[in-house]
Amino acid sequence: MVYEKRRAELYGPLREEGIFTWDWMYGEEYALADIHQITTQEHEELAKATECLGRVFARTASVVCRGSSKLLAELGIPKEAWQAVRGFVWDDVPTVIGRFDFAQTPKGWKMLELNSDTPTGIVEAFYVNEQACKFFGMRNPNKGMERDLTEAFQNAVANYQKLGYSTDSIAFSALDWHEEDAGTTKYLLKQSGIEASFVALKDLRVYNDRLCALTADGQHRPIDVLYRLHALEKLAEETDVDGYPTGAHVLDIIARRKLAVINPPSAFVAQTKALQGLIWNLYEAGEFFTEKERETIARYMLPTYFENRFAGKEPYAVKPIFGREGGGITLYDVHNRIIEKDAEEFYWDQPMIYQRLAELPPIMVETMKGTYKGSLLWGSFLIDGRASAIVARVGGKITGNLSYYVPTGLI
Repeated sequence: MVYEKRRAELYGPLREEGIFTWDWMYGEEYALADIHQITTQEHEELAKATECLGRVFARTASVVCRGSSKLLAELGIPKEAWQAVRGFVWDDVPTVIGRFDFAQTPKGWKMLELNSDTPTGIVEAFYVNEQACKFFGMRNPNKGMERDLTEAFQNAVANYQKLGYSTDSIAFSALDWHEEDAGTTKYLLKQSGIEASFVALKDLRVYNDRLCALTADGQHRPIDVLYRLHALEKLAEETDVDGYPTGAHVLDIIARRKLAVINPPSAFVAQTKALQGLIWNLYEAGEFFTEKERETIARYMLPTYFENRFAGKEPYAVKPIFGREGGGITLYDVHNRIIEKDAEEFYWDQPMIYQRLAELPPIMVETMKGTYKGSLLWGSFLIDGRASAIVARVGGKITGNLSYYVPTGLI
């Protein structure tokens, strides 16, 4: 079957369903009508890495959330968010819905970062991959894992209830004009099994010291629980048209426990790549971590520092602490020459961390433009502290926003 026809047969029905409609993005092919295979052993080791690292991040983040203002500032947490991250801490899990990104290297799985605040790739992993595996006649490594999402949301709401939060009015919010963000958020709303409504970000208001949804008839409906596909570092900076610091006010409402949010504010602490620098610093100092946690760090993490200790010694990556989708990253060789540099304009003004370079393995895939030789990045979802679905992306040495999504089959 020629590629174009195969692609139409796979993704055409999904577009018509209205669940996954962004197989093309910004006029470029995004989802491939190809499949990459992972072995059962590789999959099991990836799941183990995900859960073990989840425990390391959870324990570290819970201590940081209770830490000094100086520590929070050093990790890049905006001042506006300090009280919010202190106000509610998930001790046993770093986030409700997170995604670790991994490189598969000759030395095993190496974790590059944790997307714990606003991860995407969710619909692709939990829904599309099942349809693709049926299409290609492959076993789905993510089979049945949609229930992980349902349980995670219901556990999160139940945990908030136990802490005395009101949970009567629940909203899921994202940019309504952004096809991927809105589609992902509506998918999660459906999978949550919770009685809730979708509210566009533009329809959120602060009114009478509550976060509210502006209804069609001009009323302000208070929100008790908010799932937000909107980064907290962006929220911290947001103002209304008159310059009023609306975002800071929302974070204050969260801090005073008048609004529950998913992912929780503690996920924001786990999101900063500066936390990886702290974890590695504590590991090298022989402090804080148990022997088992130290084994996890040594096995799955990369040396990460707040200053450049690699120049002239080994290849390395320079990354902004809150960069996303490869934004603001530069890769260097051992001679300090640039291997690859992100071309986007965002994130360059942030503090940077320096990390040993783990090269992504090469991969050949079919695309609408013909055979493409790229680099393979694995995402592994951490859902409520447990390893869940996986997702593969193919792009350059830096995995950017327009890198391809390729379905995964289990062998």
